[in-house]
Amino acid sequence: MLKTTKDYLYNEYSIDESICDLAERVEDDIKGEFVDIDKIKEYNQYKVLKAFQNNRVSDSHFTNSTGYGYGDIGRDTLDKVYADVFRCEDALVRPHIVSGTHAIAVALFGNLRPSDTILSVTGMPYDTLESIIGIEESPGSLKEYGVKYKQVDLLSDGGFDYENIKKNLLDDNTIRLIEIQRSTGYGWRPSLTLDKIKEVISFIKSIRSDVICFADNCYGEFLDIDEPTGVGADLMAGSLIKNPGGGIAPTGGYIAGKKKYVEQASYRLTSPGIGRECGSTFGVMRQLYQGLFLAPHVTMEALKGAVFCSRLFEILGYEVSPKYKDKRSDIIQAIKFNNEDALVEFCKGIQKGSPVDSFVTTEAWDMPGYTDKVIMAAGAFIQGSSIELSADAPIRPPFIAYLQGGLTYEHSKIGVLIALQSMIKKGIISL
Repeated sequence: MLKTTKDYLYNEYSIDESICDLAERVEDDIKGEFVDIDKIKEYNQYKVLKAFQNNRVSDSHFTNSTGYGYGDIGRDTLDKVYADVFRCEDALVRPHIVSGTHAIAVALFGNLRPSDTILSVTGMPYDTLESIIGIEESPGSLKEYGVKYKQVDLLSDGGFDYENIKKNLLDDNTIRLIEIQRSTGYGWRPSLTLDKIKEVISFIKSIRSDVICFADNCYGEFLDIDEPTGVGADLMAGSLIKNPGGGIAPTGGYIAGKKKYVEQASYRLTSPGIGRECGSTFGVMRQLYQGLFLAPHVTMEALKGAVFCSRLFEILGYEVSPKYKDKRSDIIQAIKFNNEDALVEFCKGIQKGSPVDSFVTTEAWDMPGYTDKVIMAAGAFIQGSSIELSADAPIRPPFIAYLQGGLTYEHSKIGVLIALQSMIKKGIISL
């Protein structure tokens, strides 16, 4: 006899019956949201498929290269596929880029020069960028190279402060690059929709057409039918162990946008005079191609898990961002616990629900690039992969957990329920 999901959770995972009942209620509430999610997923799957076909991808593109990597057709064709998918002039996709932070650093260092100024129009950037920019003193930062930094905070409703953006652009002709962070990062605000990104870029360009509009696109790929480069961004960057790697890419990152800016970044990734022409691919090209092909589906599975988590903890009385019916532009689900023990136990519970290292107890630690201790739950097949189910948080008030990922919706759901069960057993939550 075929068991129901409720039977399995109750008998095999010892999930309380009351939690299983709550999960059924949540799924009834959110099923309408999944209809719109599936429409975007289908559109993006067609888009990726067409890019593969247009660039005549074959198994010859999955071969290995060594040494200098001259003439690696798999590497060079993948750049073209990404450019097609992201509707831009050029892309640089490499396994040598170790993270989203690295991709952003390459883009910034490649396109900024001494006495230039970065203007962030989305407030304080993600924690790891503070060391790159020099907000947090760090050897080798842009600040050490004479690049200055300014920021305009978002308004209280999450909108852009157009008045102060205009004032900065008119008053300071050293501003060379505008930084736009699409995702919430470790903030408490809505992620930026493409409509908002398009609007602010149009506004900026109407005042200063010479500035580079750069988008930190981490966690945002395939959440809509377009990307920042399709709505006016000159340049953007992201990680392959997030959305575009589809849970298959073992490492890597991308930089995409206008050809001249991508080329400048390539000289920073390798060296002047070499740029994109070198770089062997270590036999990972099949995974990079296959990961991109799966990315529209996997990203939306993760998004469904975030919607489930949002509605569940909203019912339990917690403040969540975004709410389950809100339009989303990244895969991150934030839950404000206002309590360190609750935050830590939630992350420990997500670790228990992982396929890898489920037996490990995660603890906060001094993670490189962060100013606060950070707790990370990530029992993933790819180390640090945040398209796989994970949860992390800086240990600081108001103790917000950031959930992301899930290669399948079903895993996201089970992982969140195991975390809830763990919190109940610790007496942190009662139903």
